[in-house]
Amino acid sequence: MPDELPIVRAPKLAADILRDLHAAEEELVGKAAVLTDGKAGTIDHVYLDDMHGLRLSIRGHDGRWPVSTIKFIL
Repeated sequence: MPDELPIVRAPKLAADILRDLHAAEEELVGKAAVLTDGKAGTIDHVYLDDMHGLRLSIRGHDGRWPVSTIKFIL
């Protein structure tokens, strides 16, 4: 694949990103989680952030946190 033009690879890369986002949603949404800052609750939504990667929202808490801040998933 190194000899492919970037424009040809773009649709495949985009499809791979969306597939991985969907897999993360299926795995995380609805699960109880504890974040490293002590916030806890049910994961409500998973977002794709172009600067930080995957972020998630916790039901009952304002904001979006990087998935790297998940300490435990119950």
